[in-house]
Amino acid sequence: MLCLVPTPIGNLEDVSKRSLQVLQECELIFCEDTRVTKKLLSLLGEKNNLDFSNKEYKSYHSHNEKKVLETLSKETFTKNVVYVSDAGMPCVSDPGASLVDYCIKNNIEYDVLPGANAVLTAYAMSGFESTTFSFHGFLDHKGKQRASKLDAILNDNKLAILYESPHRLAKLLEELKDKAPNRTIFLAKEITKLHQTIYKNKASNLFEEFKNINIRGEWVVIIEPLETIGSALELKDIQDLDLAPKVKAKLISKLTGQSTKEVYQQLLDTI
Repeated sequence: MLCLVPTPIGNLEDVSKRSLQVLQECELIFCEDTRVTKKLLSLLGEKNNLDFSNKEYKSYHSHNEKKVLETLSKETFTKNVVYVSDAGMPCVSDPGASLVDYCIKNNIEYDVLPGANAVLTAYAMSGFESTTFSFHGFLDHKGKQRASKLDAILNDNKLAILYESPHRLAKLLEELKDKAPNRTIFLAKEITKLHQTIYKNKASNLFEEFKNINIRGEWVVIIEPLETIGSALELKDIQDLDLAPKVKAKLISKLTGQSTKEVYQQLLDTI
């Protein structure tokens, strides 16, 4: 079977006993970077007096996953197989989803262990009371796609969570300052690590503050949703308006997706 095992995002104490047991018992480890995983297991072995030797390692990441999948068969999963990303929960802005999909399509047993995750940890840290959020991973580095994605985030009524590297955080804060200076932004640096730090302020204030900061580490950014005033427009609201049938038909058409002609005829039939 396949088991997806989350790894610590910083603090080694965050690995679960169950994860350690699965890693100790597995025979084959698919991993985002074999060097990172071997080093992690070496540290975990020393810390917990465990033996992680005699494992087979195979690289599995976004650049080679299609080729690796072509080499797999049901026979591969007669072993105890594990997948780990470099840090945190597999499939969350990390590879692994294609392996899960392969198992589903081929009726192969699999499991996912709970564990460390920067998205949910930062969400709980933020103090935002929104109960819905969208996760965007890393934005494109530059160009129209980055600009349009950021515009979509700023015009959404859901809390937005994304990752950012230290090299581009200043750029993101400048973009947020220009596009939504009064929007509240939460930043979390190096979650669970020694230099974990959080900030929460308006975009314009954070931009000014970070001018004098040497930006290092990995960051989670949470953006306050667009404030909506009043309740959403409903069909009955339009039907009750004292408007000409043609105008009312156009509004209802946009709201429902029906053709304007159909709606117009329905309105005439009710007169």
